[in-house]
Amino acid sequence: MSKTAMREPTFLILTALASRPQHGYGILRDVESISEGQVTLRAGTLYTALDRLSSDGWVAVDREEVVDGRLRRYYRLTDQGAARLEAEVSRLRARTRAAAQRLRTRPAGGLA
Repeated sequence: MSKTAMREPTFLILTALASRPQHGYGILRDVESISEGQVTLRAGTLYTALDRLSSDGWVAVDREEVVDGRLRRYYRLTDQGAARLEAEVSRLRARTRAAAQRLRTRPAGGLA
């Protein structure tokens, strides 16, 4: 499993797909919600990322349906993608534990 940090948009897309398959617009809305409005992906960015994540084996097309004459493609997180997301969560937890520990031992008022 890779120890390399995952880029935030990738992390958010995989997180959005962790609980259920979603179509592109649903992923865009979910990413914005998960990030508390701090990350807003453009459609082109999302679909480029989904193509890359699909090539990496982290996401797959779940199904396609036609809605109002337009094709809607749903994506799902693969087992490999879930494992990579889990590894990233563990990596981030370790970093936040280290930061929290250092903040607890920080001298009052800081150093001059």
